[in-house]
Formats: sequence, C-alpha cells, structure tokens
Amino acid sequence: MSGFVLTDRERLLALEEAERTFPMNEDEFRAFYELTARPVWVYINRMTGDGRLADDLLQEAYYRLLRTRATFESDDHRRNYLYRIATNLVHDHRRRPRADREPLLDDEREAAPDCGGGTENRAARRIDLARAMAHMKPRERSMLWLAYAQGCSHEEIAQVMGLKTSSLKALLHRAR
Repeated sequence: MSGFVLTDRERLLALEEAERTFPMNEDEFRAFYELTARPVWVYINRMTGDGRLADDLLQEAYYRLLRTRATFESDDHRRNYLYRIATNLVHDHRRRPRADREPLLDDEREAAPDCGGGTENRAARRIDLARAMAHMKPRERSMLWLAYAQGCSHEEIAQVMGLKTSSLKALLHRAR
C-alpha cells in the first residue's frame, strides 16, 4: 500500500479481505443484533443511569465485538462476550475523571421500560428497586441485573464479570 492514501484497487482489496475474514455475514449480524441490542442497552442503562451514554456504549460494544474478529462456539458465547465488553466499557467510563463526563440532570434520566400493568403497587416497587439499585456498587448491580433481569446462569455471569463461579454465588447472595 502506498503511504496514507489508498488507491481504489487497494481499497477494493482491503474490503475483499475484510469480508473474507469477517466472522459473520450481514444477515447473521442483523439477527444477533436484533436479539441482543435491547437487553444489552437496558443492562448498560441500569449500570449508568444515563440513556444517552447507554446508546454510545452499546454502539462501542458492538464495534469492539466486530473488531475482534473472534470466532465463538455459539451465539450464547458471543452474547456473553458482548456483555463482558459492555461491562468493561462502563467500568472504563467510571474510571475517567469526572471533569471529562457530562453532568446528568435528574429530568434527563430515562426510566426503565414498563413491563405492563401500571398499578400503584407495581410502581412503588419499581421506585424502591431503582433506589436500591442506585445505592449498590456497580459490580453488585451488574450481577443482580444479569441474574434476575436477564436470567443468566451463574456460569454465564461469572464469565461476563471475569469471576470464578464459586465466588460469584457468595457475591450474588450478599448483593441480594
């Protein structure tokens, strides 16, 4: 390749190489995205409390997943890897100095999607749950969300969080 400027032929060869080595075709990716985008967005939103940040981190998570060009044993393995990327992105965001982050106003926070019903008792429980989750450490919040909202197994959560399954059970019990 000639320096920083690619010729049309070089671009075409690079594109053909990328398509040949890409782990999924467009239809497979679209199906995977349709299946996982909403649950991963809700997970990120619960961890950050910011819908706009969740949008950005979700796109970054998919970008990093595709950039790895890794091969996965199954869609579950790929999904767990995506959750791990999302978790790491949230932790990286939290590590950034506060001056680099945009302030978030209370009225800008997005509520979790309503699962139906709409009774006062359900609303009160949701508010209590949101308050309790807000006071938890990020790792505890992530573990509980993956276990009870996403229905992940202990093994899947341990893989996503980078923990041993045996220690996860005790940590999950304490968080609950």
